Order: sequence, then structure tokens, then C-alpha cells
Amino acid sequence: MNELTADNILPAEEGVAHHGPTDALPKLMLGAIGVVYGDIGTSPLYTMKESFLGPHPLAVDPLHIFGVLSLIFWTLMLIVTFKYVSVAMRADNRGEGGSFALLSLIARNIEGKKTWAPTLVLLGVLATCLFYGDAMITPAISVLSAVEGLTIVQAGLQPLVVPIAIGILVALFLIQTRGTAKVGNLFGPVMLVYFAVLAALGVPHILQHPEILGIINPTWAVKFFTYNPRLAFLALGSVFLCVTGAEALYADMGHFGRKAINFSWLALVYPCLALNYMGQGALLLTNPAAAINPFFLLAPEPMRLPLVFLATVATIIASQAVISGAFSVTHQAIQLGFLPRLKTEHTSEKARGQIYIPAVNWGLLAMVILLVFGFRESGKLASAYGIAVTGTMLITSVMLGVLMLYVWKWNRWLAGGATALFLLVDGAYFASNITKIPDGGWFPLLVAAISFTVLTTWAKGRQLMRQRLAESALPLSVFIKSAGASVHRVRGTSVFLSTSADTVPAALLHNLKHNQVLHGRVLILNVKVEEVPHVSPENRLEVHDAGEGFYRVILHYGYMEEVDIPRDLARIDTCGEPFNMMSTSFFLGRQKLIASKRHAGMALWRERLFAWMLKSSESAMEFFKLPTNRVVELGSQLQI
Repeated sequence: MNELTADNILPAEEGVAHHGPTDALPKLMLGAIGVVYGDIGTSPLYTMKESFLGPHPLAVDPLHIFGVLSLIFWTLMLIVTFKYVSVAMRADNRGEGGSFALLSLIARNIEGKKTWAPTLVLLGVLATCLFYGDAMITPAISVLSAVEGLTIVQAGLQPLVVPIAIGILVALFLIQTRGTAKVGNLFGPVMLVYFAVLAALGVPHILQHPEILGIINPTWAVKFFTYNPRLAFLALGSVFLCVTGAEALYADMGHFGRKAINFSWLALVYPCLALNYMGQGALLLTNPAAAINPFFLLAPEPMRLPLVFLATVATIIASQAVISGAFSVTHQAIQLGFLPRLKTEHTSEKARGQIYIPAVNWGLLAMVILLVFGFRESGKLASAYGIAVTGTMLITSVMLGVLMLYVWKWNRWLAGGATALFLLVDGAYFASNITKIPDGGWFPLLVAAISFTVLTTWAKGRQLMRQRLAESALPLSVFIKSAGASVHRVRGTSVFLSTSADTVPAALLHNLKHNQVLHGRVLILNVKVEEVPHVSPENRLEVHDAGEGFYRVILHYGYMEEVDIPRDLARIDTCGEPFNMMSTSFFLGRQKLIASKRHAGMALWRERLFAWMLKSSESAMEFFKLPTNRVVELGSQLQI
């Protein structure tokens, strides 16, 4: 597998497949409502509460109520409707979305891409690292905020909140091994009911105070800032919680398609959220003391316990979506060469995108439990929540600016104006969230820093390792001329995996040194992961006859696809007789890395970290799905 560089990009319209959903639009919309909008749909549980009672409390009076609600309404409008629905969703990378998809779309099309590539790569990696912090906090804050509704039903239940939340979270992570296909079928209908309840809770209170509809006038937000600019700026950190989960719209485009996600937002999700927020505002106009938990206090007392159960289910769905997203992002990072091979299980025969990565699952569970025990309240966790999301959105805005200007070739004033607006909004929210670093915002930054170190160390280590191997590599053409005809040949086929199809793999030289024979047919196999989500089957294989029974074979994969070497080799019909796995041997080279100060490629501690990751990674045999009884591993030592 090759690391993400501008040199490894397929031509713009060649060798790639457009991947997208084919189901009917209503079915896709139902799925989008269940999966895409779970996170942003649960934001009303804590956004208003945190805005008034968070780290920077506000007076519960008409000015602040109208000001906060106006900010929420226009934040949803500018960030979700304008930035994501109107602009980002147009950045369709063969049907896929998300940070890596946007990154590869830009890198493949901009002029002077070799200059831009390193910066773009770092931005994409940083966005991924920030996402991991989000993936840890989302389940903890969502489930905690729902279970805290029990204290509204009965104050004496407060001591049970943390144990119940931990029990739900543990159960959620335990069922990941079974896949999400069956549970996913229930997501849409449940969330449809949930959004209907959101609207139904808000409407009666709006009817009592119809003047609350005036929050759609942005002058209320302006009045809020004019009255107390400092407090209004600090309040942005809590107001921003209303759009947590907005990145999922773009990231899940490949699963449900642009139309389904956009229509679901405009026709259902946005109106229901707006009605609920307005209802909470109207409630606060009547009863300022309701700021302690305005979401649950919207409901009549007999309906609060059922609402707690419905909200808890909704938060579980929101958590499931972000956990599945962590699996997907990790898989892409592995394919693109930023993480070592990790054991990956496919949990659905029909949906290839549904995967389960044990190391990620249990790592997330451990961190989520620590967060719940460490913060114990959703309010305290809210301080840690915003930085990861605002950081990711800020990066997306930068990349969208490059896309509009250099790829879509928009008018410079239009592209510059849109980018400036995105950066102004995201930058303001990011700056406000920075003030919450002492209150918990340090956590996602710490996670992002550790993740960034790991991802960049692995990518740099692999690059250095390939350079060291290339220094002593022998050109394949020279080897064939000198040894192809003189060495004793035996029946069968041997496949040697190599990082390059033009040089002799170390495993081949070791095998020849020890066994002094070659098979009748020898394949030098290079697996290349391209900067596109999917590669069409007809462009998967690239076979070159090198002479004397040697063949150079390159397998092309998209970064969202799984590698299956035996399956794809079986399709080759241009190099002799068909492949028979019982007469084919696979030879793998396994390098043992020796950390040393001899070379100045990386700091010694990073070399040791890379060596540990190399040793801990899943074997190439399992990752490439090679038959266990047909693999030979040959080891060597290497210093980088």
C-alpha cells in the first residue's frame, strides 16, 4: 500500500467507479434520518441548558433568550444549510464524502498538486485526529444527557445516573461485534418518531408565546452582542453545541446520497429542531427556573419518563453512528498508509462498508468510560465537546475554499466571499471554544495530538523504510537477465508481495539464497491504494510480462475498499494457465526494525514507536486474505 501522495493518483476519469446508493429516495431519506442526523438531533437535550447554565451563565431574561435562540437558528442556517447542504455536498468524490474524500478530490484536480499535497495531507490527517476526540465524547455526553432526565422525573435518582449510563454504553460497545445491519433497520423509524416528538413538544409552548417566532430576525443576535459583547462571545461556545454532528451530512453522503440527506434536512430535521428550540425558549419566558433542563421540562409531567426512554434510544443511535464512523475513518487511514494493519471484520455480506475493528471498539469504550467517570455530568463534558468539532469544521472550510477557487473555478469574489463567511463563522466558534480548554477542552486536543503523532509517525516510518529497502533493491529486469534462465525451476506459481513492481523483493532474494530454486511462474505483486474511494473491477488489474516466466502485477484499490488478493488474482487470464491456489505459494517479507541514531530520518523515540506499531500490526497474510497454508514469511532486520 502506498501512502497518500500526489504521485499516486489515477487520471481524473479513468479506472474509478462512481459509488452511490441505488434505493428509492423515500427509503434513503428514512435511513439518513436514522443515521446521519442522530448526533445533531440529540443536541436539543443540552444546548439551551449549557447556554444559560454552562461555564459562562446568562441571565434567563427575554433579551438573552431571544439572542441565544437567534444565534442557534442562524448557526443552523449558515453552517448546516448553507455550508454543508448547499456547498460541501456538491463536493462529490465519486459518490463519497468526508475529510479524506474532499482531500483526494482536491489533490487530484488542482494544478501544481505536488506543492499542495503535503499541506492538504496534513489538514486531512488533523481533521481525522480531531474526529477521534469527537467519537469519544459523543457517546458519553449524549447518553449522560438523556439519562439525566431521570433526575427531572425523580430527584432522588441522581446517584443512579452514572451507573445506568455506563451500563448502556458498555452494552452498546459489546454489540458492535454483531454488526449494525439489523439494528440499523430500526434507526430510521425510531428517529422519525423522535423528531416528530421534538416538534410536538415545542408547538404548544410556541402557541403560548407566538412572539418567540421573532428569533428568526438576526437583529436579536446583534442586540445580544451589542448589550454584552464579551459574554455573547463566550456564549458562542455553548450555542455551537446545536450543530455538533453536522459533519456527518457530508461524511455519510456515500451511504445515502446527496438528495436524501438534503431533503431530509430541509423537509424534516431543520423544522423539527427549530420548533423544539423555540419551544424551549417560550418555556423559559414563562418559567426561567426551567433552564435547569428545558428539554425534559417541555413535556407534561406524566410524559417525562417515556421521553427519557425515547431520548436515551436516540442518543444510543447517535452514538452508534459515530462509532461506525470511527471504524470507517480508521479503515480509510489504514488503506492510505497512515495506520498499521488492524484486524478488521466485515459484519455484513451485503453491505461491504459495515466493518468492525476490535482495537478501535475497545479503545473507544475505555476512553468513554473514563470520560463518564471523570466528568460525571453532561454539562461538564459539554466544555470538552466543541473544540474537536469546530476544529474539524474549520479545516473543512479551508479545503472547501481551495476547492471552490482551484477546482470548481468559481468567480474569485464569489469563492472568496463564501470562504471568508465560512472561516468567520467557524473561526468565531473555534475562538470561543478555546476559552473552555481549562474546563475540559484540553481532552480532545490531547487526543488529537496523540493521534496526529501516531498517524504521522507511521506514514513517515513507512516512507523511510521503503527508502532503505530501495537503496539495496535490485532492478527486476537485471535480476531476470542474470538469474531467470540459469536457476533451477520447479512447477507451480510463486507470488512475492512488494512495495514496488519494478524491483526485486527482499523475500525473493532470501528464498533464492536459501532454497536455490524458482517456481515456473513468478509474480511480483504490488498493491496500490489510490486516492479515490472505489476502483472499478475492470481497472483493478494491471499485468505486465517481464519475460522468463516473471510477471509484474499491480492491483488497484480505492481507499474505502477491502483488499482480497486471491479473489482478484483468480481473475487474471493473461499470464498462462488459470490460478490454482493449491499450487500457488505466497512469499512475504517481514522486517524487524532496529531503532538507531545512525540515520537522521526520525527522532529515536518515534523510531521506537514505529517499531512497536510495526511489530503489533496484523499480519499481511490475514489483511490480504491469503490462504494460511500457502504463505511463507522470510524475515530480515532493518535500520531507518
